[in-house]
Amino acid sequence: MERTEGTYSLPVWRVTRWLVEPGPDIPANIRHALITGLFGSLPVFIGGVINTILVAAAVTLRHPSGPFIAWLVFEVVLCLSRLAVLVMGKRAARAGRGTPTDIAIVLAVLWGFSVGLGTFLGLTSGDFVIATLTCLSAAAMVGGICFRNFGAPRMAGLMIALSLGPLCLGTLFAGEPMLLVVFLQIPFYLYSMTAASFRLNRMLVSTMIAEQENAHRARHDALTGLANRVGFAGALDDRLSAPGGTARFALFYLDLDGFKAVNDTFGHAAGDRVLQRVAEKLRGLVGPGDLAARLGGDEFVVLAATGDAGAAQRFGERLIAGIAGSYDIDGRTAAIGVSVGIACAPEHGTDLPALLGAADGALYVAKSLGKSRCALAGGEAAVLALRTILPDQPAASPQARPAA
Repeated sequence: MERTEGTYSLPVWRVTRWLVEPGPDIPANIRHALITGLFGSLPVFIGGVINTILVAAAVTLRHPSGPFIAWLVFEVVLCLSRLAVLVMGKRAARAGRGTPTDIAIVLAVLWGFSVGLGTFLGLTSGDFVIATLTCLSAAAMVGGICFRNFGAPRMAGLMIALSLGPLCLGTLFAGEPMLLVVFLQIPFYLYSMTAASFRLNRMLVSTMIAEQENAHRARHDALTGLANRVGFAGALDDRLSAPGGTARFALFYLDLDGFKAVNDTFGHAAGDRVLQRVAEKLRGLVGPGDLAARLGGDEFVVLAATGDAGAAQRFGERLIAGIAGSYDIDGRTAAIGVSVGIACAPEHGTDLPALLGAADGALYVAKSLGKSRCALAGGEAAVLALRTILPDQPAASPQARPAA
């Protein structure tokens, strides 16, 4: 998947890759979106940071022993480091550079360990107030961990275990038999919250895949798999609104010659197979940065980068040579040609209606010249040819093309 603005890098270390693995057969763009979620939810992150630092500071003021002072320093350094990595990651993603994803994952796991460390120190301090404060803080943080990190359920489960595991262990050293109830409860709570993370993750991934498929169907033709009219319009708008607005490209309007006879002779199912074959040939003819689309019926369009009108004309002739020919349909042969009308941007228009109208008018000229031809919008030769064909009539409407 190509990196785009706002995309966060996937982790590269083996352990961190395993921690955020969402499951098999997950598309790359969804994997990137899940990683982006780990960098997001900034209010949840800030709330967690403020909570843990305040708790660590409060218990250190109440009990300024070496372990609590060390925990406070560790918590402050860790939270500041996480904040710095998040800010660096956001800036790098916006600039299209690699993001420190592995470091962010490791720091998040260490933060879970720090929360658990605080509960262990609180329970073994002999101070009921400190024990209560640190345990309540840990319990509150588990919800935030689950909510913020369920895009990576293994990582969320590890962070929950590191947060609650020391609490469970600390009850054995607290000297209070009643706390053994907590020792029995925590494993069930840990399991349920981790399981919730995995369920939320499955729901999220399923929703993202469904949305992606729906978006694809909305912008692509169901029969051929090419872009449809909506996808074509969006791609054209993207080209026209590109920074600078100086990129040259051409719009090629294609209409199949002889396709109506295929439908009439062999039936619509055979016609559909011809359209699918034409779409396959178009995919092989267009470049990696070009777009082929089916507008409907036997009408196709291609958006392609071109240097000048001559290059556009030559590419139009390549389209004709690549598509025109004999098509085998259940052992029977059908001859298909294609006529092409060409409009260049910005010479023939700077918006969708103008360019499409210019290319459609050129397609009319190509059809009038005898089909399996290409014509350039506004070309003098095309105008002369049209006057020769229709000497006593006004310019014809592009919608009144000769029959295929």
